[in-house]
Amino acid sequence: MGVVGGMKCVKYLVFFFNFIFWLCGLALIVVGIMVQVSLNKTLKITDPTASAAPIILIGVGVVIFFISFFGCCGAFKENYCMVTTFAVLLSLIVIVEIAAAIVGYVFRNKLSTIVHDSVTDMINKYNSGAPEFKESVDRLQQKLKCCGVNSSSDWKGFSSEGNSVPDSCCKNVTTNCGNGTMTDSDKVYQQGCSATLETVLKNNILWVIVAAVVIAILQLLGIVFACCLMKGIRSGYEVM
Repeated sequence: MGVVGGMKCVKYLVFFFNFIFWLCGLALIVVGIMVQVSLNKTLKITDPTASAAPIILIGVGVVIFFISFFGCCGAFKENYCMVTTFAVLLSLIVIVEIAAAIVGYVFRNKLSTIVHDSVTDMINKYNSGAPEFKESVDRLQQKLKCCGVNSSSDWKGFSSEGNSVPDSCCKNVTTNCGNGTMTDSDKVYQQGCSATLETVLKNNILWVIVAAVVIAILQLLGIVFACCLMKGIRSGYEVM
């Protein structure tokens, strides 16, 4: 005997929420990948907590695809075991997402130190770095319109004269435009990259936290509906 009355509505709500979960899983994967790529492309961060939150969300997004299977099949077949499995696994996922949000918040608070140390390390290794490494630093400065860690003066070791900067610091990039123009505010960006980059990364991490919290709230609703459906299915078994 299948579920009847209000439980029919709950059954279809479980279907609907599983479709939402599928979209949520996709959203988690996309947001996680975007933040991870941003972290890896922008600068070389060695602190493991920097990648922890986006990696957790990517993993959670993939798992949600499989959990949605249990929810859809369980609701369609009115299978108590599958719906129960769906509710339990989804509860675990909510816990993991909350953990990811906490990790992201903790990392966000220590971001200033990590970014400052990472950008300083990149500048110190610029002259001896591989062409690909130099290109990444140049792209960073051109994209963020910044120069050095705190200011263009951080490039004093770039040349023997101590008054030149990489061409990527120039407002209008041309060959050798950075020669002897370290403190020329008309030609070279004077603001350092540390503060600007910190703002960009904090915004990215904020999106990770918001995504985790919003999706966790939706999933809590899904768990409630799944539990209601479980109760309806069990009541159907007892009637039989």
